[in-house]
Amino acid sequence: MSDSYDVVAIGSGHNGLVAAAYMAKAGKKVLVLERNDWIGGGVVTRELTLPGFKHDQHSMAHIFIQANPLITNDELGLQSKYGLEYIHPEIPMISVFPDGQTLAIHTDRDKNIAEIAKFSAKDAENYRRFSETAAGYLPALVGTLYTPPAPIGAMYAMMDQSREGREIMSVMMKSAYDIVMEYFEDERVRLHFLRMVSENLTGPEEKGTGIGPFMFLGWLEKYGIGVARGGSGMLSQSLADCIKDHGGEVMTNTSISKVLVSDGRAVGVVTDDGREIKAKDAVIGAIHPHLLPKMVDGLDPFVAKTAANVELSANCVFTIHAALDEPLQFAAGDHVKKAMMIELLPDSIDTLRDHFDDLRYGRIPKNSLCALGSATNIDPSRAPEGKATMHAWDYCPYEHPDGGAQAWDRHKDAFADHMLASMQPYVPNLSRDIILDWHCDSPLDMERTSASFQKGDIHGVAPYLYQFGAHRPTPELGKNLVPGIERLYLVGPFQHPGGGVFGAGRGTAITMFDQMGMDFDSVIK
Repeated sequence: MSDSYDVVAIGSGHNGLVAAAYMAKAGKKVLVLERNDWIGGGVVTRELTLPGFKHDQHSMAHIFIQANPLITNDELGLQSKYGLEYIHPEIPMISVFPDGQTLAIHTDRDKNIAEIAKFSAKDAENYRRFSETAAGYLPALVGTLYTPPAPIGAMYAMMDQSREGREIMSVMMKSAYDIVMEYFEDERVRLHFLRMVSENLTGPEEKGTGIGPFMFLGWLEKYGIGVARGGSGMLSQSLADCIKDHGGEVMTNTSISKVLVSDGRAVGVVTDDGREIKAKDAVIGAIHPHLLPKMVDGLDPFVAKTAANVELSANCVFTIHAALDEPLQFAAGDHVKKAMMIELLPDSIDTLRDHFDDLRYGRIPKNSLCALGSATNIDPSRAPEGKATMHAWDYCPYEHPDGGAQAWDRHKDAFADHMLASMQPYVPNLSRDIILDWHCDSPLDMERTSASFQKGDIHGVAPYLYQFGAHRPTPELGKNLVPGIERLYLVGPFQHPGGGVFGAGRGTAITMFDQMGMDFDSVIK
C-alpha cells in the first residue's frame, strides 16, 4: 500500500465501491479502506454459522438496483467480466396468512390480478388501476435514483405546474395506509400491501410514505427481485474485482479516524494508528452524519449541528441466520418456496398497526411481524446438498426496555426463541431439531457491524419526507457534498435515495466527474 493515491474511499459498502469503481475505470489510482476483515457493508455474504452455509448478513434481495444503468447497461462490466449473475425468482414476494391462504406478487400483472381476485373481485379490478398508475410513475422514479438528486424546491415547483404533478405531490404527502385504504377493501389485500411497504422500516401510517406502495409494486412487476448467485455479497465482490482490475486496491482491517483537510479541501485520511494516506483528487466517505463532525475538522458549525440532529428510524431489525438440516416446509404449500421474500402476516390490520405503535414508543411489540427468506430454494449453491439456509427478521427498538441497547446481548436468545415460536405455525418443521446452528443479530450488533447503521438503523437514517431526496440526510449534505470542504464526497444508505441496494454511488460518481472536469459518458461506453 502506497502513501498517496488519486482517490481514497472510506468504507467498502456497495455505494462507495460503485463510486470508486467508476473512478478506477476512468484511470484514477484508487484505494478503498475497510475497517472490518470483510468487504461489502450491508451487501455481504458470510459463513456466519457452519462451513459451506452462505448467509446474506443484511440485504438479501436486490430490488431497486435492477433499474440502475450500472446493471441494465453493465456499465462497469460486473456481469460480463466480473462474475455477477442475478437469478430472478418466479415469485418475488408472497404473503402467507395464519389460515394458510397466500397472496403472491408476480412480475406478471394478470397473475397478480388473479391472485387478488381470490379475495375480492372488486379489489382485483382496482388493482389493475393501481398497477397502471404505478407503471406510469415508474419512469419518473427511475430517473431520480441513480443521478445526483434534483433540488427539492425546483422539483416541487415543476410538479406544481401540471395536474399530474400535483397528483404525485398529493400522493407523496399521504401515508401508505391512506393509499392502500383508498384503493382496496378486503382486509387481507390491504394487509398484503401494508406489510410490503413496511419493509422500508417505517410504519404504514407515517405521513409522507404514500409513494411507497406505487414504488414497490412498480419495481416488482417490471424488474422483480434480483438474487445474486452465490450470495448478495457477489455484488460487492464484483465491484472490488473491477477496482483491482483497473489498478486499484481494496484494503481491509484499516479503520479511519479523520479526513485530512488542508485549506478547505479534503486531501487524504488518517488511520486509527496515525498513518496519513494522501488523496490527490478526492476522498469518498461513507461517513454517517452523526459521525461527520468528529471525523472532519473545520466543519461549518451549522452543518455540524444539523448533521448531529439527523433523525434515525424507531424501527430496527432483529435477524436470525440459520443453517438447516433440511429445507423449510410451509403449511400453505410448496408454492411458497418459489418466493424470495416470505411475509408471515398477522390476523388483522389492527395487529399490524399495534406492532408499529409499540415501536414508536420504544416497546417490544406484543405480536411478532416476522418475514423470512430461504435463499437455498432459489440458489442451492448457498448450502451443502440437502441442507438449507434461513434468513428471518422481525422489528424491535434499539433500546431494550430492560436495560437499554447493551441489554440486547443477554436478551438475544429469548427474542429469537419468540420469533421461532411465532413462525412455527406457518413453517411446521421449523424447530431446534433442524437448526444445526444459528447466528442472531440485534440492533446493537447491526451498529457494531457497520458505522453506517447508527443505533441499529440499517437504512442509515429515517425515511421521513423531510429527509428525502436532496434533503437526505440534511439540505446541506443532500447532494453528497460537504459545504466548505471541497473534494469530499459522501456515500451510504443515509444519502439519497436511501437504504437498500440501489447502487446509488453512481450519482456520487457523476458529481465527481463533473467537478473534476471528466467525461462520465466516455467511461461508461
